Amino acid sequence: MFSRRIHSRVLHLSAALPLALLAGPALANDASDVQERRSYLPEEILVSAAMDGYAVDDGSTATKTPTPVIDVPQSITVVTSDQIEDQNIRQLNDALRFVAGVTLETGEGHRDEVFIRGQESTADFYLNGLRDDAQYYRSLYNIERIEVLKGPNALIFGRGGSGGAINRVSKIADTGKIFAAADATLDIFGAFALGADINAPLSDAAAARLNATYQEFDNHRDAYEGRFFGISPTVTLDAGPDTRVVLGYSYDDDERVTDRGVPSLDGGPLTGYDRTFFGDRDFNDASAQVHIARARIDHQLSDELSINVSGQFADYDKVYGNIVPGSTDGDLVTLSGYRDATTRQNWIGQANLVWQGDTGGIGHTFLAGFEAIGQDTTNARDIVRFGSLDGPTSVQVPLAEEIAVPSFFVQPLARNRASELTMLAAYVQDQIAIGEHVELIGGVRFESFDLDSVDLVSGTPAARKDEKWSPRFGIVLKPRQALSFYASYSESFLPQAGEQFLVLSPGSAELEPEKFENIEAGFKWAPRPELLVTGAIFQLDRTNGQTADPADPTLVILTGKTRTKGVELQLAGEIAPNWNANIGYAYLDGEIRLRLGSVEPGTVLEQVPDHHVTAWTRYDFSEQFGIGGGIVHSSSQYASLSNAVKLPSYTRVDLAGYFTVNERLALQVNVENLFDEDYYPSAHGDNNIQPARPLNASVTARMTF
Repeated sequence: MFSRRIHSRVLHLSAALPLALLAGPALANDASDVQERRSYLPEEILVSAAMDGYAVDDGSTATKTPTPVIDVPQSITVVTSDQIEDQNIRQLNDALRFVAGVTLETGEGHRDEVFIRGQESTADFYLNGLRDDAQYYRSLYNIERIEVLKGPNALIFGRGGSGGAINRVSKIADTGKIFAAADATLDIFGAFALGADINAPLSDAAAARLNATYQEFDNHRDAYEGRFFGISPTVTLDAGPDTRVVLGYSYDDDERVTDRGVPSLDGGPLTGYDRTFFGDRDFNDASAQVHIARARIDHQLSDELSINVSGQFADYDKVYGNIVPGSTDGDLVTLSGYRDATTRQNWIGQANLVWQGDTGGIGHTFLAGFEAIGQDTTNARDIVRFGSLDGPTSVQVPLAEEIAVPSFFVQPLARNRASELTMLAAYVQDQIAIGEHVELIGGVRFESFDLDSVDLVSGTPAARKDEKWSPRFGIVLKPRQALSFYASYSESFLPQAGEQFLVLSPGSAELEPEKFENIEAGFKWAPRPELLVTGAIFQLDRTNGQTADPADPTLVILTGKTRTKGVELQLAGEIAPNWNANIGYAYLDGEIRLRLGSVEPGTVLEQVPDHHVTAWTRYDFSEQFGIGGGIVHSSSQYASLSNAVKLPSYTRVDLAGYFTVNERLALQVNVENLFDEDYYPSAHGDNNIQPARPLNASVTARMTF
């Protein structure tokens, strides 16, 4: 492992910046009632109190400033805590199924992985605005809401974010309330979940909160099982009228069977084997232990200026093994396998200065910020060999309802590598209000990205340093307060080491980063304060993809280009009294524009359906009884860039009922896939296709004390 010299540099820089900023003048509005607002942002960077139901009016994550969502020139979808509870959702990927334009990769059965606007990512995940980029499944037991910000925007989030970013907002301690709640869920497959949420003021200026859960997994697939344990304490301290400190920690421990799904046959998923487990019951296992400690300080310096400083340390320990299905001819199926282990430590420091004022009658919301990241990663892979230690790495076995996996041995350290990353960034942004009807936003981020990598098997080092400017520009026209039209341009980049920084080689270290450019135009309309209707059209170009040199196939050059064009529509909030809904539609058209590796121009991008519809709604007939329901529809999509295997179109229907027994007890029934449709929502290549769950019902009891 490399030395920790870079982390010392990061910590010194992130500590020095707040001292420098405190020397400047000072923002903010009233600091009252911050707990009713966004959990991790200060009062001065908030817009209004959080609403009940599915409504959202806060767009501050997209700008790091107090900006209503109607004034943000970007498409944003939010899944609120009420929607999460109404759908009885426990995992991030289950919530993202109901976001139009976001499709799920199988994640090889051990991680969250998504496609946003046709761009695949395992790393564009954030917690309270700070990067959470390791490969694991994320639980929602301590999460207040989920924000999906579409389109690349490196100014706010830094490198990556190719199709967008997914931010989770944590629950935090509330100094103004005392409460205790518990819930228990059981479904027809035997899976269950227990949860607790306890908040207690410690004084007028301090409070503590504890969220915890224990879950056991099961479904229709043979051999599938697992369990999850999570605990997350937080403390909130009001250190004076102008200062708030929030401390948090979470420990997540996940163990589950690594299920790679089913292979393909004749251009589609292999049917008739939706329950069959194409792996080894003892070897196919994934475990992840994740520690995340975080701190945030918000301080008002004056009526016009505020500062916030955040720090986070994350430690990830992940290992998974799997026997993997390959191609099948209907009689035999090919199996291979490996075991993979990754450790990662992230140190992150971030500080933001926000000024709100006027110059010559023109309003400004000015942001200046700094971010520093130090990251150490190690990754090792062992290869499965069948029959003996020098046996073949793949084998064919008869296709059957229960796959007979032959004896195998594990060859250690077929791959072993380490990387050390230092990222330093500074950014500025100005939101300019010209009169009451025109707002401009512009800014740029400078990012220094320094990566050192070594192949520990061969001893071969590789290094790459990139220094990139990432701009963002937008205009918002507001004929009236409840209606806006916008246009925007944004950029992001991704080093050729990939988003997990595990594939840097001396050859790829010579190549410039990939570039993402997004042009977008849209509207946002709030016919009532609790309802928002939005629409957007966009074009996203990805360039600098690696491909072989036609003159010398042994060399790699940069010519690959993809383009995704699309339309996104959404309605979210209270349609009428007691009736809430979150309805979305996305039309996507993605293709290869210039040769990408062996993939020819005109190839359709993988897992990008032409049409994607998501809807969830709840109506309360009385204070005691309500019903809910949802639909997810996807047109057909290709499993990979080979365009050889297609996942058929599908429509899934869900149903829910809500019963309030008394002021302390509520019951809830959720039915997933009401009409028991057979469908295949996700894949990892052509031969790891995940069958969806058949009809599943769960009963939940929620108690308050």
